[in-house]
Amino acid sequence: MQMLFFLVFAAPALSDQSPLELVRHTSTQMQMTLREETMSIKQNPARLHEMVAENVLPHFDLERMGRWTLGKYWRNANLQQREEFIKEFRTLIIRSYSSTLVDYADAEVDYLPFRMKDGDSRVKVYTKLSRQNDSPVKITYSLHSTTGGWKVYDVSIEGISLVANYRSTFMNKVKQEGLDQLIYLLADKNKKASET
Repeated sequence: MQMLFFLVFAAPALSDQSPLELVRHTSTQMQMTLREETMSIKQNPARLHEMVAENVLPHFDLERMGRWTLGKYWRNANLQQREEFIKEFRTLIIRSYSSTLVDYADAEVDYLPFRMKDGDSRVKVYTKLSRQNDSPVKITYSLHSTTGGWKVYDVSIEGISLVANYRSTFMNKVKQEGLDQLIYLLADKNKKASET
């Protein structure tokens, strides 16, 4: 998936907001930050990675995403394997996000009708991203309520689930070569990407 997602969460205080308010506010905040720091990001691309790590990932349920991507292999993994996988998965998300985020800094985000009933613990926020001379891109954020507020556990772009996409790739690799090899390959790929 070239464009991973656009949603960004900027402040822990936003956890009291509804999922839609959270998406709307934080998307706007990140667009503003990207515009303000365009030059510093061009001079130091690692700055964008830091922004994503600090402002985005605390609001993603990486463990839940990791469990789903590995399926039965997560249940069979030991604690060290789980921790190492989540660490490399986190870096993968940062890299994927950062590589495309700047391209969408000036995109217009439309928020489609949002439905949420009292007591709902899982919801979807539907958005449409539009850039000049490009076809709109539909992005759906799946969030669930946790003790730490609303957290994203999946993102779908044009109906393609991020978690399902990784699940297919990762489970095939684990089935063929084992979980340790998947972790090694992710770590190697992340390391090489950080050196470029």
